[in-house]
Amino acid sequence: MEASTPLASPVYLLPGWLNSGPEHWQSHWESRWGDVRVDQADWNWPRRGDWMARLDEVLQQDTRLDTQPALLVAHSLGCLLVAAWAAHSRHTARVAAALLVAPPDTEREDVPPQLHNWRPIRRSRLPFPSLVVASSDDPYCSLERSAAMAADWGSSIIIAGALGHMNAASGMGEWSEGRALLHRIADNRAPW
Repeated sequence: MEASTPLASPVYLLPGWLNSGPEHWQSHWESRWGDVRVDQADWNWPRRGDWMARLDEVLQQDTRLDTQPALLVAHSLGCLLVAAWAAHSRHTARVAAALLVAPPDTEREDVPPQLHNWRPIRRSRLPFPSLVVASSDDPYCSLERSAAMAADWGSSIIIAGALGHMNAASGMGEWSEGRALLHRIADNRAPW
Protein backbone atom coordinates (compact mmCIF):
# COMPACT_ATOMS: atom_id res chain seq x y z
CA MET A 1 0.00 0.00 0.00
CA GLU A 2 1.32 3.44 -0.88
CA ALA A 3 1.81 6.20 1.66
CA SER A 4 -0.49 8.41 -0.45
CA THR A 5 -3.52 6.18 0.18
CA PRO A 6 -5.75 6.33 3.27
CA LEU A 7 -5.31 3.79 6.03
CA ALA A 8 -8.11 1.40 6.99
CA SER A 9 -7.41 1.74 10.71
CA PRO A 10 -8.35 4.89 12.63
CA VAL A 11 -5.22 6.94 13.38
CA TYR A 12 -4.85 8.84 16.63
CA LEU A 13 -2.20 11.55 16.96
CA LEU A 14 -0.62 12.03 20.37
CA PRO A 15 1.36 15.29 20.47
CA GLY A 16 3.96 16.06 23.08
CA TRP A 17 4.40 18.87 25.56
CA LEU A 18 2.92 22.18 24.30
CA ASN A 19 1.02 20.36 21.49
CA SER A 20 2.05 20.20 17.81
CA GLY A 21 1.87 23.53 16.00
CA PRO A 22 0.58 24.16 12.45
CA GLU A 23 3.89 23.31 10.75
CA HIS A 24 4.41 20.07 12.66
CA TRP A 25 4.11 16.87 10.62
CA GLN A 26 1.32 15.68 12.97
CA SER A 27 -0.72 18.76 12.05
CA HIS A 28 -0.09 18.07 8.36
CA TRP A 29 -1.31 14.50 8.84
CA GLU A 30 -4.40 15.70 10.69
CA SER A 31 -5.22 18.13 7.89
CA ARG A 32 -4.43 15.87 4.95
CA TRP A 33 -5.56 12.47 6.21
CA GLY A 34 -8.16 13.30 8.83
CA ASP A 35 -6.18 11.66 11.63
CA VAL A 36 -7.65 12.40 15.06
CA ARG A 37 -5.61 14.51 17.47
CA VAL A 38 -6.12 13.58 21.11
CA ASP A 39 -6.55 16.98 22.75
CA GLN A 40 -5.42 17.38 26.32
CA ALA A 41 -6.85 19.81 28.88
CA ASP A 42 -3.43 21.22 29.79
CA TRP A 43 -0.62 21.28 27.24
CA ASN A 44 1.61 23.54 29.38
CA TRP A 45 1.70 21.57 32.63
CA PRO A 46 0.98 18.00 31.48
CA ARG A 47 -0.07 15.64 34.23
CA ARG A 48 0.63 12.03 33.33
CA GLY A 49 -2.48 10.64 35.00
CA ASP A 50 -4.74 13.20 33.31
CA TRP A 51 -3.24 12.49 29.90
CA MET A 52 -3.62 8.74 30.42
CA ALA A 53 -7.27 9.11 31.45
CA ARG A 54 -7.99 11.27 28.40
CA LEU A 55 -6.44 8.74 26.00
CA ASP A 56 -8.40 5.92 27.63
CA GLU A 57 -11.63 7.94 27.33
CA VAL A 58 -11.09 8.77 23.65
CA LEU A 59 -10.30 5.18 22.68
CA GLN A 60 -13.30 3.80 24.58
CA GLN A 61 -15.69 6.25 22.90
CA ASP A 62 -14.74 5.30 19.32
CA THR A 63 -17.03 2.41 18.36
CA ARG A 64 -14.97 1.79 15.19
CA LEU A 65 -12.31 0.34 17.46
CA ASP A 66 -14.63 -2.53 18.39
CA THR A 67 -13.74 -4.14 15.06
CA GLN A 68 -10.78 -2.12 13.72
CA PRO A 69 -8.19 -1.25 16.38
CA ALA A 70 -6.43 2.11 16.18
CA LEU A 71 -2.94 3.11 15.17
CA LEU A 72 -1.31 5.47 17.66
CA VAL A 73 1.13 8.04 16.29
CA ALA A 74 2.99 9.67 19.15
CA HIS A 75 5.59 12.43 19.17
CA SER A 76 7.87 13.30 22.06
CA LEU A 77 5.97 13.20 25.38
CA GLY A 78 3.18 11.39 23.51
CA CYS A 79 5.52 8.38 23.36
CA LEU A 80 5.79 8.32 27.14
CA LEU A 81 2.02 8.66 27.29
CA VAL A 82 1.61 5.48 25.22
CA ALA A 83 3.99 3.59 27.53
CA ALA A 84 2.28 4.81 30.70
CA TRP A 85 -1.23 4.25 29.36
CA ALA A 86 -0.45 0.75 28.10
CA ALA A 87 0.98 -0.24 31.48
CA HIS A 88 -2.31 0.60 33.23
CA SER A 89 -5.23 0.45 30.81
CA ARG A 90 -7.60 -2.48 30.42
CA HIS A 91 -8.37 -1.31 26.87
CA THR A 92 -5.08 -1.95 25.08
CA ALA A 93 -6.81 -4.35 22.65
CA ARG A 94 -8.30 -1.22 21.04
CA VAL A 95 -4.82 -0.45 19.66
CA ALA A 96 -3.28 -2.37 16.77
CA ALA A 97 0.16 -0.75 16.81
CA ALA A 98 2.07 2.43 17.64
CA LEU A 99 4.55 4.69 15.87
CA LEU A 100 6.65 6.38 18.58
CA VAL A 101 8.66 9.33 17.29
CA ALA A 102 11.45 11.07 19.24
CA PRO A 103 10.73 9.90 22.79
CA PRO A 104 12.19 12.38 25.30
CA ASP A 105 14.26 11.53 28.34
CA THR A 106 12.29 13.02 31.23
CA GLU A 107 14.71 11.48 33.72
CA ARG A 108 17.52 13.86 32.75
CA GLU A 109 18.59 16.40 35.35
CA ASP A 110 17.92 19.34 33.02
CA VAL A 111 14.29 18.42 32.28
CA PRO A 112 11.88 21.34 32.86
CA PRO A 113 9.86 21.19 36.10
CA GLN A 114 6.63 20.90 34.07
CA LEU A 115 7.71 17.36 33.13
CA HIS A 116 8.91 16.06 36.50
CA ASN A 117 5.70 14.08 37.05
CA TRP A 118 6.62 11.98 33.98
CA ARG A 119 9.31 10.29 36.07
CA PRO A 120 10.07 7.47 36.17
CA ILE A 121 9.54 6.59 32.52
CA ARG A 122 7.27 3.55 32.27
CA ARG A 123 9.35 0.72 30.80
CA SER A 124 6.86 -2.17 30.57
CA ARG A 125 6.73 -4.13 27.33
CA LEU A 126 3.95 -2.78 25.12
CA PRO A 127 1.10 -5.24 24.41
CA PHE A 128 0.99 -4.29 20.70
CA PRO A 129 3.62 -3.91 17.95
CA SER A 130 5.51 -0.65 18.03
CA LEU A 131 8.26 1.20 16.23
CA VAL A 132 10.45 3.90 17.77
CA VAL A 133 11.88 6.42 15.31
CA ALA A 134 14.81 8.27 16.83
CA SER A 135 17.08 11.07 15.67
CA SER A 136 20.83 10.80 16.13
CA ASP A 137 21.05 14.39 17.42
CA ASP A 138 17.84 14.80 19.42
CA PRO A 139 18.54 17.50 22.04
CA TYR A 140 16.03 15.92 24.45
CA CYS A 141 17.21 12.33 24.37
CA SER A 142 20.45 10.55 23.59
CA LEU A 143 20.41 7.78 21.03
CA GLU A 144 21.44 5.34 23.75
CA ARG A 145 18.44 6.26 25.91
CA SER A 146 16.07 6.05 22.91
CA ALA A 147 17.42 2.58 22.15
CA ALA A 148 17.02 1.51 25.79
CA MET A 149 13.40 2.67 25.87
CA ALA A 150 12.69 0.85 22.60
CA ALA A 151 14.23 -2.34 23.98
CA ASP A 152 12.22 -2.16 27.20
CA TRP A 153 8.99 -1.48 25.30
CA GLY A 154 9.66 -4.38 22.90
CA SER A 155 9.74 -1.90 20.04
CA SER A 156 11.70 -2.05 16.83
CA ILE A 157 13.83 1.05 16.30
CA ILE A 158 14.87 3.07 13.28
CA ILE A 159 17.50 5.81 13.43
CA ALA A 160 16.20 8.48 11.06
CA GLY A 161 19.46 10.44 10.90
CA ALA A 162 20.27 13.87 12.30
CA LEU A 163 16.79 15.38 12.51
CA GLY A 164 16.86 17.13 15.88
CA HIS A 165 13.66 16.52 17.83
CA MET A 166 11.80 15.56 14.64
CA ASN A 167 9.39 18.48 15.02
CA ALA A 168 8.49 21.60 13.04
CA ALA A 169 11.91 23.12 13.78
CA SER A 170 13.45 20.11 12.03
CA GLY A 171 11.80 21.17 8.76
CA MET A 172 10.20 17.79 8.14
CA GLY A 173 7.10 19.13 6.39
CA GLU A 174 4.52 16.36 5.87
CA TRP A 175 7.17 13.71 6.62
CA SER A 176 6.11 11.29 3.91
CA GLU A 177 8.75 8.79 5.08
CA GLY A 178 6.96 8.59 8.42
CA ARG A 179 3.63 8.04 6.71
CA ALA A 180 5.18 5.21 4.72
CA LEU A 181 6.40 3.66 7.97
CA LEU A 182 2.89 3.91 9.39
CA HIS A 183 1.56 2.02 6.35
CA ARG A 184 4.17 -0.70 6.89
CA ILE A 185 3.13 -0.97 10.54
CA ALA A 186 -0.56 -1.11 9.58
CA ASP A 187 0.14 -3.85 7.05
CA ASN A 188 2.36 -5.65 9.56
CA ARG A 189 5.19 -5.66 7.05
CA ALA A 190 8.14 -6.07 9.40
CA PRO A 191 11.00 -5.49 9.48
CA TRP A 192 10.28 -1.80 9.56
